[in-house]
Amino acid sequence: MTKSDPTNDFQTEKALVRAFYDELDRAEPAQVDSVLARYTSPDWHWRGMHPFNEQRGPEAVGRIFWAPLKTAIRPLQRRPDIFIAGLNEIDGFKGRWVVEMGHLMGLFDRPWLGIRHTLRIVMLRYCEFNRVENGKIVETAMFCDIPHLMMQAGQNPFPPQTGAMLVQPGPRTHTGLCYEPQDPARGVATLAAINALLNNPGAKFHNKDEATRLARVWHDDMIWWGPAGIGATYTIERYIRQHSIPFDKALSVGYRYNGHLARLAESDFGGFFGWANLTLRNSGGYLGMTAGPGPSEMRVVDMYRVQDGKLAENWIFIDILHYLAVQGLDVLARMDAVQSGGG
Repeated sequence: MTKSDPTNDFQTEKALVRAFYDELDRAEPAQVDSVLARYTSPDWHWRGMHPFNEQRGPEAVGRIFWAPLKTAIRPLQRRPDIFIAGLNEIDGFKGRWVVEMGHLMGLFDRPWLGIRHTLRIVMLRYCEFNRVENGKIVETAMFCDIPHLMMQAGQNPFPPQTGAMLVQPGPRTHTGLCYEPQDPARGVATLAAINALLNNPGAKFHNKDEATRLARVWHDDMIWWGPAGIGATYTIERYIRQHSIPFDKALSVGYRYNGHLARLAESDFGGFFGWANLTLRNSGGYLGMTAGPGPSEMRVVDMYRVQDGKLAENWIFIDILHYLAVQGLDVLARMDAVQSGGG
């Protein structure tokens, strides 16, 4: 089967992941392990943001991530905005992936990762990639915006960000939940638009004509839903001012693109993740950090909505806690020490 084969409707994979989510969402913390074991392979390769990193097998993932999260924030309600499936361009369109993005909502009733609970509603941004093979989930990348949750809880670990802090909505069109079979040609066109961005010619850094370069692949009224620490911005002009310029000033030296592990699209939506996507050196000032002693790295998810051949919206997840930890600042450990009376 090829990337445009109409028999690639991915309904089997979608049904498996939706059933998995349904059981996981209803499970109590003590039941998580059994749910994970039913839907994932024994050697399930799970990637999560700092401090979870890479785990193997359902027992480890339940113990490290899902049981503590469901104990702290409950009842945990899944509120998806995008749900797609497709073949992975990176491995020659062989791997079959299902992607969901949205928020996990609940009452923050107990501490999590040392973040003080508020007894109030919180919404944890997430995007999860699941590779399905032989009726099991065999590989996962689960990105969640932990600093965004910290800000909702009144524990902002960063200096003022250049973009806006807000609970981020889903697609403007409200068409992101692709539960039914989709026209394969639209997914092919969406993937082409994403690749046009990745291959957009011209200088990436310190480009005086950056607006023109971006306008080739972005709509003028594009929306960039950035992660906590950077924030969201609207229109090409403000994207350049509030994200591109600060990034260029601090992170252009030693910048290296490492590629992606999965990249796919369905209907008007698509995206990718890497591990790590970027290697870069902080020349000073980015996220309040002084110049770094050596290179750091960014693990990134990008999800897009395409309209009329150009990118219209972009949701970004960056493992900023990992990026800072590589430079010697463990944000969660420092917060825990401060709250314990240390420093």
